[in-house]
Amino acid sequence: MDSNDWVKQLLMLGVGTTSLVAEKMKEVSEQWVKDGKINSDQAQDFMDDLMDKIKSEQGNFETQMQRQMRNMLQDLGVPRQGEVDELRGRIDRLERQLRDLENKLWR
Repeated sequence: MDSNDWVKQLLMLGVGTTSLVAEKMKEVSEQWVKDGKINSDQAQDFMDDLMDKIKSEQGNFETQMQRQMRNMLQDLGVPRQGEVDELRGRIDRLERQLRDLENKLWR
């Protein structure tokens, strides 16, 4: 499994958890309105603030997870995609040069 799959799975876990928390908090705020502890405008403001904070934290979480994964993969010696692509290009050029040399020798 490549690193992008791991990151995507971790992010999906975070999104799922975030959705669950938001849903439960909505239920709690609706219950508070029903119980008369807050009015519907306060409940809406509460949910808006909560969602803003969750979105902000989710972005921070994604950035931190990506940074941690890159660092971990680098520590393990796993090359980045750009490095692999560069090596593939070099191999392609060397293979072409080898074929050219072989063709010159057989002429």
